[in-house]
Amino acid sequence: MKIEVSEKKELPKDFVKIVFDLKVPESRFSVGKNGEETLVVKTSEKKDINRRKFILLCRQIVQEAKKHRVKKIAVDFSDLNFKSVNKKAEEIAEIAAENFEMANYEFVKYKTKPKEGWNFVEEIRIIAEKNNLKNIDKGIEKGKIVGEETNACREIANMPGGDMTPAVLVQEIGSAIQNTSIKMKVLEVAEMKKLGMGGILGVSRGSAEKPKFIILEYMQSRKEKPIVFIGKGITFDTGGLNVKPENYMSEMHMDMSGGAAVAHAMISAAKLGIKKKIVGLIPAAENMPSGESYRPGDILKTISGKTIEIANTDAEGRVVLADAHGYAERYNPKLVVNIATLTGAAGVALGERASALFSKSDRTADKIFELAEVAGDPVWQLPLWDEYKNDIKGNFGDVANMRSNGDPRYGGAIHAAMFLLEFAEKFPEWAHLDIGPRDTVNPDELLSKGASGVGVRLLVKILEKL
Repeated sequence: MKIEVSEKKELPKDFVKIVFDLKVPESRFSVGKNGEETLVVKTSEKKDINRRKFILLCRQIVQEAKKHRVKKIAVDFSDLNFKSVNKKAEEIAEIAAENFEMANYEFVKYKTKPKEGWNFVEEIRIIAEKNNLKNIDKGIEKGKIVGEETNACREIANMPGGDMTPAVLVQEIGSAIQNTSIKMKVLEVAEMKKLGMGGILGVSRGSAEKPKFIILEYMQSRKEKPIVFIGKGITFDTGGLNVKPENYMSEMHMDMSGGAAVAHAMISAAKLGIKKKIVGLIPAAENMPSGESYRPGDILKTISGKTIEIANTDAEGRVVLADAHGYAERYNPKLVVNIATLTGAAGVALGERASALFSKSDRTADKIFELAEVAGDPVWQLPLWDEYKNDIKGNFGDVANMRSNGDPRYGGAIHAAMFLLEFAEKFPEWAHLDIGPRDTVNPDELLSKGASGVGVRLLVKILEKL
């Protein structure tokens, strides 16, 4: 989609002007006496339009345009009061472009193209005063990059598990990083065995698809230590021998959403020219039941030397991430951020409105919380108290991958985070984002069904600001 800024002057005839109105019961398309076409969009009270509502308004504009099959629209945000939204015109334009792109996306890869063509908005003009054109143009450019990469994350997360295997994920990421400064290396089974990655090798044993350990490096700073992002890349999760109920399995092709978010946040950073050292680690595997599968009761030895007692094969994400945390130590990172669709328990705790945030550093957690609000990827912090540590002690291994001391139904998101913390002790700053509650779009978000692209925008803000 083309997004541009232009001065306040007569628009080309094929553009439809957006008009904001508090009083209309619903949005409507109309043609004036002079032939000017307008799309009236219902808004909140102008004084009530905060950042969250502005994000939704931008998406609503595109959704209404699509409903009326309008291809080109013009928006003048000076009609609204933005005192509670932003500080700069550039920021407004960034938010707008980002969310215009996200609202225009639909997963149509497997659909037959209709005779009349796909119903997408083709062009948006943001109308502005002459003295703001340069700043708004800069904001549009940045917002478009992050919005497009969020959609690219959604695209690969939406792909069915039969088509999105670990090997295909490698191909997709390899193609996406072309023409950037990101370098990719992929560890195969033989190399993982040599390194002692018993976690990812154990989880992947039941699948005919071989696991891949994807390493992305973007080294654009000479002095500082790197930031390491770790993203779960389970391309399909049946639960293994502890097989999931049928109604919990259909969306498990999106269990690699964390890995997709890491890849496309790094691609965003490269396109935005962020001057930092960034490493992305994505352990990619399938968790399948077969005669070769790892079993409840197995003991797996990780790259760090710590052993994992398998209490439940459906708690596989934390097991593959344990090896990724061990591998991250070689970079001597200043910050490690883990992002994963790790637990359903996080959704039970928080609903579908926020990802769960964990960190032993309140300073880091507070900053990520603030950046999440700015990014539009909201989070809420849950505790990592020492008292929870005893709950995941293994009876025969160092740690158990499910609560071993007490009822595993309670505190599942916390116990998963406590498990990961066991493998993150050497990092000066560490945070874990359980995006299980937010990996799919809920209707209030005004986005098309499927993967939400959660995490891309937040990880970019972390790179910019933290």
